[in-house]
Amino acid sequence: MTAESNDTVGLLTEFYREKLTLLLQHQAHARHITQYDANNTYQYIINREDVQLGWLAKAIGDADGAVPETPAAVVDASGDAAALMSNDAATAGNFIKQWRPRVDAMEHARHQAMLRVILGETREQQRFFEQALAGRTDLLGRRTHDAGPSHGEVLPARWIE
Repeated sequence: MTAESNDTVGLLTEFYREKLTLLLQHQAHARHITQYDANNTYQYIINREDVQLGWLAKAIGDADGAVPETPAAVVDASGDAAALMSNDAATAGNFIKQWRPRVDAMEHARHQAMLRVILGETREQQRFFEQALAGRTDLLGRRTHDAGPSHGEVLPARWIE
């Protein structure tokens, strides 16, 4: 491997580890976000992050790198729903602020484009958290009149036996 490819693999690995931390944080926070529309938004975000981690794992593996198994930090899921969503919005903003200059400086165009897509989706997630904090319930789309009012909560456990 060349020094440039080592640098690229190192950057991808670090990005993967930090994105994994965000995924685990969102999974933990989703367990405490019971409002139906906000929880559905968390499920959407978690799904997208899982896809993003798949892209990153493929890129790391293609470059003969090792995909990290541990996140960059321990996840804290304490606080009420508003505090958790506020934390998630701030964390997304910090992630973008930290990574944008590093991604823009990359020389590997394909990996740079992939990371820019992930940063763009992270910005979308940040807006979702901010809109949920503002009380919006149409985060993933508007309900038709026939669907009825937007209210309710999700159950604390996924399966009930």
